[in-house]
Amino acid sequence: MFVTASIVCYRNDRKILLEAIDSFLNSKTDFPIFLYLVDNSPTDELKNITSHPDVEYIFNPSNPGFGAAHNIAIKKAMERNSQYHLVLNPDAYFDENTLQNLTHYLENNSAIGNLMPKVLYPDGKIQRLCKLLPTPYDWIGRRFNPFKGMVEKRNEIFELRFTGYDTIMDVPYLSGCFMFLQLDAIRKIGFFDEKIFMYGEETDLCRRLIDGGYRTVYYPEIHIYHHFEKGSHKSWKLTKIGMQSAIYYFNKWGWFFDWGRKKINRETLKALGK
Repeated sequence: MFVTASIVCYRNDRKILLEAIDSFLNSKTDFPIFLYLVDNSPTDELKNITSHPDVEYIFNPSNPGFGAAHNIAIKKAMERNSQYHLVLNPDAYFDENTLQNLTHYLENNSAIGNLMPKVLYPDGKIQRLCKLLPTPYDWIGRRFNPFKGMVEKRNEIFELRFTGYDTIMDVPYLSGCFMFLQLDAIRKIGFFDEKIFMYGEETDLCRRLIDGGYRTVYYPEIHIYHHFEKGSHKSWKLTKIGMQSAIYYFNKWGWFFDWGRKKINRETLKALGK
């Protein structure tokens, strides 16, 4: 067995990025691992962040986007005959046993195309990153709705908060901060959609995995940590990018008459007793 990972960089805080790199490289495993650093920054100042022999640094200043940069690494991973590939955010980190435990779980559950553990803030509070497939309101309306009570009521369902986040469950939309992918599934359904620059590429991939007959699973027996800065909520430039991604996504899958979304969300809620 062989497991690879990729981190896409862009002018990152070196300390936080190194925490993510080291958490992968310091994993205790009974199989070999290899990491790709795809640097979309305008300069290669991150090139010397590590000299580890199991890391390949790829300078990519054209900055084609998050998914496109990960695709570069995933294709290289496939050439190395990797079985599983971790898409890891530069602000996420985990302990030395995480990778081994998640890999063995995937080995015993071959129908899973994407696996995400419980995600915590550094202070230990849980991040609600399990979601239904989004409607236009979920991705656009919630962002600008001034009535917080309405937003929270929708979040209870959309973010599956009613589940308590303490049981293994099939979730149609898992966060892109930690996507543990079965590469045979990616060979079948395709790579990240490179027309999505950033935000929403993980939603699109999860949906295509489900359509391809694979499961997308939340596994709370294992946890990781994620700083989760919510850049799109702090920058109008990133908000604009997020809006463009949402428009592309809904043009692709459907805005208000998306029967596939309705079916998947209905089946998800029914399985969860809602």
